[in-house]
Amino acid sequence: MFYWLLKGIVLGPILRAVFRPWVKGEEHVPVEGAAILASNHLSFSDSIFLPLMLRRRVTFLAKMDYFTGRGIKGRLKAGFFRGVGQLPLDRSGGGSSSAALTTSLRLLGGGQLLGIYPEGTRSPDGRLYRGKTGVARMALEARVPVLPVAMIGTDKVQPIGRVVPHLGRVGIVIGPPLDFSRYEGMQDDRFVLRSITDEIMYELMQLSGQEYVDVYAATMKERIAAAKRHRPAPGTPAEDDPDDGDPGGDAGAPAPATVPPVDDAAPPPPPAA
Repeated sequence: MFYWLLKGIVLGPILRAVFRPWVKGEEHVPVEGAAILASNHLSFSDSIFLPLMLRRRVTFLAKMDYFTGRGIKGRLKAGFFRGVGQLPLDRSGGGSSSAALTTSLRLLGGGQLLGIYPEGTRSPDGRLYRGKTGVARMALEARVPVLPVAMIGTDKVQPIGRVVPHLGRVGIVIGPPLDFSRYEGMQDDRFVLRSITDEIMYELMQLSGQEYVDVYAATMKERIAAAKRHRPAPGTPAEDDPDDGDPGGDAGAPAPATVPPVDDAAPPPPPAA
């Protein structure tokens, strides 16, 4: 009830009037039935504008910190995030990955739309980063299509670290659904999961026009933090982890000029014919 109140009466009309968001490809969203919306992640406001502009309810898994604040402010924040269709996700590792998968499968099993950020965190510099394979596992386990979604301009409206957004237009581009039924029963094959994830990221790159960097966004954030501390940047190689899908987002900082250059800027391989 609170979700629809915020979307239709309280928050929605204001955001529509101020930011004039536009949508291309909404016809690809199924009228009913479950699907995964796999989006690039540029800004905190991605999780606000995408549910706002779709007729159906979209549920995102968000980091637990948004729901555990103390006092009146903490309770208000938790109530707001639940009201805009987000559920708490424990990102501490171990059993939390299984819990995230269980929660996601429950939502998808109920015929809902689930929003996921395959990069696992917001892009620190506007580029598109290597996807985590949790989205592929969810798609195969739930046997649902994946819709690639490109958020446009949200990083300009609300850059990382900014609380009050700038004025500007926000766009959303939704691609045709990706069907991975040909991989049914192969959700434990790490090479299949990586192939699916790369196909999703390739579509996101095509829709968003972002430069692709074949390292995890979290690794780049570590490099940025190391550069700020004037230490050698860690060269942690990207690893395939079938359960590394973390759909939440977290805070970070734009890349300073002192960050060492990345030689991994290459597009993911195109989907197999």
